[in-house]
Amino acid sequence: MNPVRNIVRSGQLLSAARPGLRSPALPVLTVAARRGYHEKVLDHYTNPRNVGSLDRKSNDVGSGLVGAPAIRLDIQVDEKTGKIVKSAFKTFGCGSAIASSSYLTTLLAGKTLEEAGKIQNTQIANELCLPPVKLHCSLLAEDAIKAAIKNYQSKRPAAAATNLADTSKAFESVSAQA
Repeated sequence: MNPVRNIVRSGQLLSAARPGLRSPALPVLTVAARRGYHEKVLDHYTNPRNVGSLDRKSNDVGSGLVGAPAIRLDIQVDEKTGKIVKSAFKTFGCGSAIASSSYLTTLLAGKTLEEAGKIQNTQIANELCLPPVKLHCSLLAEDAIKAAIKNYQSKRPAAAATNLADTSKAFESVSAQA
């Protein structure tokens, strides 16, 4: 059987350019599946939503950079409605961190800053069925939205106060770099 002609064989994706080489995504999925990652984590990891960045210099964009692994989250807020109309992220970390960031951006669409500030890591972790050793990834996503809201408010003093679910004091020193 020629692997160049039969790119997909026995459930393994092979490289058409260099026969015998597997796609880099396949070993990750195979290892992840053996470790018990839920299909939702694998979906958000292999097909992340809203990857990228927004114009951080714009007054209607808030940006939060947190953690190690690093998560940068940008949110764009409609001035008239006070709702998040767009979000984007860049995460430099493991699959669970990428999945947590991706899922967070899907939650943010149409939420007010108050609603977004109340998103907790447990909501993300439960939805993605994260294993206990990966809960810190969902916590970073929670920290990122709170930092982005704080940054947005610092650009717009007239923005409605958001208490970030009574945790805003923990994020006073967080700021985003342009």
